Amino acid sequence: MDLIEYNKLVSSKKYPNYRFIKLNLEDKENIISLFATEKFDKVCNLAAQAGVRYSLTNPDVYINSNITGFLNILEACRYNPVKHLAYASSSSVYGLNESQPFSTRQNVDHPISLYASSKKANELMAHTYSYLFNIPTTGLRFFTVYGPWGRPDMALFLFTKAILEGKPIDIFNKGEMKRDFTYIDDIVEGIIRVIDNPPAGNKEWKGLTPDPSSSKAPYKIYNIGNSNPVRLMDFIEEIEKELGLKAQKNLLPMQPGDVPSTWADVTDLTENLNYKPNTSVKEGIKNFLTWYRDYYKE
Repeated sequence: MDLIEYNKLVSSKKYPNYRFIKLNLEDKENIISLFATEKFDKVCNLAAQAGVRYSLTNPDVYINSNITGFLNILEACRYNPVKHLAYASSSSVYGLNESQPFSTRQNVDHPISLYASSKKANELMAHTYSYLFNIPTTGLRFFTVYGPWGRPDMALFLFTKAILEGKPIDIFNKGEMKRDFTYIDDIVEGIIRVIDNPPAGNKEWKGLTPDPSSSKAPYKIYNIGNSNPVRLMDFIEEIEKELGLKAQKNLLPMQPGDVPSTWADVTDLTENLNYKPNTSVKEGIKNFLTWYRDYYKE
């Protein structure tokens, strides 16, 4: 990717309908220019600085990318009207919430990391633009996405690499955590269904009893998760089974910004879009390891 010239449109030889342009979200002038030139029908913004722990030591990056960058996307949609803007939020916004499964109808005003705060801010910013400028927006709260082509700093990558190299793995909260692991193919399917179904505004919405997941403006929030929390130790055990190797476990305390458990309520996704992610951890890890061995020639 570093070999690609900045702000130069590149067309794929393999997929002629796919074109790529390397731009920073913070580059407002060129983002606005791109929207004006391409006249997009729909926009799916999955670009952001992700990760809870990194936000503890590099907060400025999150403000620049997730706040300023997202504002530039909204402004581009404002001046070059689109039929729908879908964007990545995160299960991290649930923060100190303890009522599970996590529902989009719950209040999420107690985030515990700057990353989570930035994604909550994105939802608020999107609502403002939906209300003021009638831009249909949908926020997607992803739950612990894993699978091929993922981020190398995610647990599945780190665990697999360390186990294959015979090195110990760091397990926070001594493994007493649950995560609603969601396979990448399920996430992609959810995005496709959402992007083709822009919100029109909830006619039943009332300011006296406001539903946080919708609005009288064309605004919607969905959870996209597997709805099946898995113990971290069970997740690791599945990796061990597939690799045929035992992990050396370094049990550590809970890290700042982490939460003990996540669990997605996907009722709206099922009722509105007839979709529910269902790839099991066993199947997902097997698919990932097949890809990993091929990609890294392990």
